[in-house]
Parts: sequence; structure tokens; C-alpha cells
Amino acid sequence: MAALSFSAAVAQWADKVGGAVEAIFKEATHEVVEEMQKPIEQGGRMRVDTGFLRASLLASSTSMPAINASANPVAGGTYAADFGQIEAVIVGADIGDTLYFGYTASYAGHREYGAKQPADGFVRLAAQNWPLIVDRRASELKARLGL
Repeated sequence: MAALSFSAAVAQWADKVGGAVEAIFKEATHEVVEEMQKPIEQGGRMRVDTGFLRASLLASSTSMPAINASANPVAGGTYAADFGQIEAVIVGADIGDTLYFGYTASYAGHREYGAKQPADGFVRLAAQNWPLIVDRRASELKARLGL
């Protein structure tokens, strides 16, 4: 989301409180990624079998992580998502930065958009919730600060 759009979405009070805009940006970004990763069993949109797709998520501040055509789960394997790399990119970001979050599993596009299966839309629908998440995070921060 462009810095101008983000600034317009955040209440004017946040501009007057040091660090508030940055905190809202980072907390909202974190929440969008959590929403992308949320399994159907927990109220999300991502079907999880082995966890390979969830574990393939990468973040970057320079370019979209690419799908790897040969990245597939090993038969019988299970995979745990590691939020460390994602969190490092979010923490290191500045307000004007564009952040990219992409799945590298070979079938990521098929699961997002559907191909011989229903589309999950876990990325698109989480991204569509960005304005609501920003508003919620701004309200929460305002309440924590007693404003």
C-alpha cells in the first residue's frame, strides 16, 4: 500500500504521537500476514495438509518472492511455518517501504486462484481487509495510550 494511502487511513492523532504511525503500520502488516496464514480450522481461508504452503511464505522489502516450480512437500512430511524471517522484514521496514509477502511453494498460485480446485483466496482477501485492520490497530493503540 502506498505511503500516501496509509497516511490517509491513519487518524490525525497518530501523526502527533511519536512512533504511533510506525507502530500501526507494523502491527497492521503483521496482522495481514497472520490472516493470510490462518488455517480454515482456525477461521481462515488456507487449507493446510502438510503445512508446506504456509512454511513457504517469505517476505522482502525489495521484490516479490518467486514461486519455485520444484518446491513441493516430501511425501509424508510435515512442515512448520517460521515467522522469524517475516517478522525481521516487518521490523526492519520504514513507513515508505513497500513490503512483499509471497509463497514459494510450486502450487501456491493454484491454491490462491484455483486450478482444478476451488480458489482459497487467502492472500487477496487478507489484503482486502487492510483498511479495516489499520483502523482496528489505530483504535487499539489509541486505547493503549489512553487517548
